[in-house]
Amino acid sequence: MINRMAERDDPEIIGRRVQQLRRERGMTQRQLAEPAYTPAYISTLEAGRVRPSDEALRHLSERLGVEFDELATGRPAHLATTLRLGLTDAQRTLATGEAEAAAEQYAALLAEAERHGLDAEQAAAQLGLGECALDVGDLAVARRHFERAEKSLADAPLPSRVPALRGRAVSHYLAGELRYACYLLESTLDELNRSGLHDPDALLLLYASAIGPYMDMGAHARAAQAAEFALALAPQVGDPALVARMHRSVARTLLAEGRVAEADASLAKAAELYRQLQIRTELANCHWMRGYLYVQNGELERAEKELREALGMLAEKRAALYSSQVAVELADVLHRRGRSEEAAELLHGVLGDIGPERGAVHSAAAHRLLGIIAEDARDTEAAEEHYVRALSLLERAGAAGDLADLCRLLGDLLRRTGRVEAALDAYRTGLGHRTAPGTTTLGPAPAQPPL
Repeated sequence: MINRMAERDDPEIIGRRVQQLRRERGMTQRQLAEPAYTPAYISTLEAGRVRPSDEALRHLSERLGVEFDELATGRPAHLATTLRLGLTDAQRTLATGEAEAAAEQYAALLAEAERHGLDAEQAAAQLGLGECALDVGDLAVARRHFERAEKSLADAPLPSRVPALRGRAVSHYLAGELRYACYLLESTLDELNRSGLHDPDALLLLYASAIGPYMDMGAHARAAQAAEFALALAPQVGDPALVARMHRSVARTLLAEGRVAEADASLAKAAELYRQLQIRTELANCHWMRGYLYVQNGELERAEKELREALGMLAEKRAALYSSQVAVELADVLHRRGRSEEAAELLHGVLGDIGPERGAVHSAAAHRLLGIIAEDARDTEAAEEHYVRALSLLERAGAAGDLADLCRLLGDLLRRTGRVEAALDAYRTGLGHRTAPGTTTLGPAPAQPPL
C-alpha cells in the first residue's frame, strides 16, 4: 500500500484524468459514482480536493475501462513490462553487431521511459546507449550516457549502479586514462566489500573490468589477484554473458604468467558461451585474444588467422575503436612474418581512425610499431619521430610497462646514432617506469570479497 501511494500522481492530476476519461466515455458523474459512491464525491475528486483510496481507484478504473495503474499514474497498462521487453530486444540487436540500429531502439525506449518517469527503465536505456557508443568509439558520448544512467539510479543500492560505473571506467580506460579507470573500479569495489554489499554479479563485473587497465599499467600482481577473485566468484553468478567476459579477461593474466594452455582453455570457455548466446562483439574479442595468445606463443600463422577473423567481425558491425585495436595486433604479426609494407599501411589507417584522444595506448602502439618498421628500413629519423610520439601518448596514459619498453627502444636508437647522453636519459626514464610499475600510483588494493 505504501509503495502504491508513493507512486501515484497528485490528487489534482488524478482528478483531471478521471474527468477527461469520464467525458470521453459520455458518462455523468452519477453514472461513474454508482453504486458505491455519490456524484458529490466524484465532483470533489475531479476538482482535486480529495486523495482517492485504492478502493475508489479500483471502482473508477472498472467503470472507466482502464487499468488501476494507468488511472493512478497516467502510465499505459503494462508499460514497464513492454519497455523491459524492448530493452531486451535492443540488447540482442547490439549483441549481434548492429550498434546503430540498437542505438535507435534504445533512444525510442528512453524517450518513452522519460515521458512516464520510469527511472529504472531510463537508466537501462542510457546504459544501452553508452554500450552502443563504446562499440562505435564515441567515448565522450558513451561517458555522458553512463553518467546519466548513474543519475537515474542515484537512490538505488550501489550494486544496481555498478554497470553504469563500470561503463564510465571503461570509457576512461579506452581513452587512455588508466589511473582514473582503476580509481573508479577500485573505489567501487572497496565500497561494496567494506559495506557488506556482496553482490556476486557486481563484484565479478568490476574485477573482470579491472584486469585490462591493471595489465596496461604494469600492475601484474594486482591483475592476477583480480583474476583470482573473479574466478572464485564465477560459480555464484547466473549471467552466462558475465561469466564469459570474466573468462576472456582472466586469460590475460594467465598468459602473462606463462600459463598458455590454461589461457587458451579460458578463452575457449568464453567463446563457447558467446556462441551459445549469439553475442558477436564478445565472440570477436575472443578471437582477438586468442590471436594475441598465439603471438606470445610464437604461432604467427594461427595468430594471423584469429586476428583477421576478429577484425572481419568487428568491421561488419562498424566497431571502429575495437577494429583499430585489433588492426595494431595484426600489423605486428604481419611485420613479424616479413610483410612490413602491408603492416605499415594498416597502421597508418589505424592512426587515421582513432587518434590520440580516442585511444592513447593503441595509438602509441601503432607509432611504436611504425618506429620499429622504420628502423628495419634504416630510416632512423622517422623511427625516432614515431617513438617520441608514442612516448608522449603513453606518458599521458600512465602505461608503465609499455613506457619502459619504449624507452629501451628509443635509447637503443639514440645510442646507435651516436647520441650517448640522450640514450642514457632514455634508459634512466625507462628504468624509473620499470621499478615503479602502475601499482605505486594506485594506493592500497581494494578490500577482499568474502569467498
